[in-house]
Amino acid sequence: MEKEKKQKIIAWIAVSISAVFANLWAFWGIIENFHEGWYFQSFWQNIFLMFIQYLLMPLGFMILAIVSVRWNKIGSVLHLFLAAGAYALFGKMNAGFFFVIIPLISLSLLYWFGRLEKRKLAYIMVAGLPLLIIFGIGIFYGIRVSDRYNDNNFETRLIKGNGVELTWAPQGPGWPDNGTSWFEAKKICAHLSEDGKSLSENEINIWRLPTVDEAVRSLVYRGTNAGGVWDEKTKSASYKEWPDKESPLWNMYLKTIYWWTSTEVNDSQAYIIVYNGGVWPRDKKLRAGYLNFRAVKEK
Repeated sequence: MEKEKKQKIIAWIAVSISAVFANLWAFWGIIENFHEGWYFQSFWQNIFLMFIQYLLMPLGFMILAIVSVRWNKIGSVLHLFLAAGAYALFGKMNAGFFFVIIPLISLSLLYWFGRLEKRKLAYIMVAGLPLLIIFGIGIFYGIRVSDRYNDNNFETRLIKGNGVELTWAPQGPGWPDNGTSWFEAKKICAHLSEDGKSLSENEINIWRLPTVDEAVRSLVYRGTNAGGVWDEKTKSASYKEWPDKESPLWNMYLKTIYWWTSTEVNDSQAYIIVYNGGVWPRDKKLRAGYLNFRAVKEK
């Protein structure tokens, strides 16, 4: 009886840890899917990306936990194999070692020595709750994304409102989708032709990056100005409406979700703005696929 009690306690510790991982990954995965993913025109391409890039980890943790709860020894061995694979990928003495390999080995040991007879609650914890998170948050953001306003006009746009009147560059060199650093963005703006569709050999300096204040004030929701205000004292933005990735500013079918601004935080950092209104300092040398810019000029 004492042995069975210890096995039960050990098993519930393992289940609790698995549940934490599964639920956290489910929460992160489904939010990130609609935040930086879901940019294809094809519904099925978006679904494929969602499962491959954003839900693979939570679903993997769920399946692994279900197997471990039902067949604890098999689950233990699977955790050990994954730990070995993670070690080959990450090596030792780094973040991957401490946050992936060590937890997997620990779970392997816990599932090996732990055992549950009644498993219903365990299944709810490791699979039911994560699925509820995925479907609940997914429905909310899915509806929001499906209602995005898109007028398919990605040419030069004169956008007025909220005390800002700027001409925004057409899609092309002044509005790319391939990942640029702050320095590259500044250089491209300086060489951008008057129509915004080509680059000259010499600096023209017609176009520039928007300031963080201009970018915040220009963000949109359902095709109209979102009423953004940049507080210089607190270095934060507030909005009357929650902005979204929509026309006339954004192309919802590009992967870009962050834009550089011209406003510098210090010598090494500048502010970026997110389509949903967030403003964050980032290293000027950062070059990421989701981070680009859209040049502006006076009307």
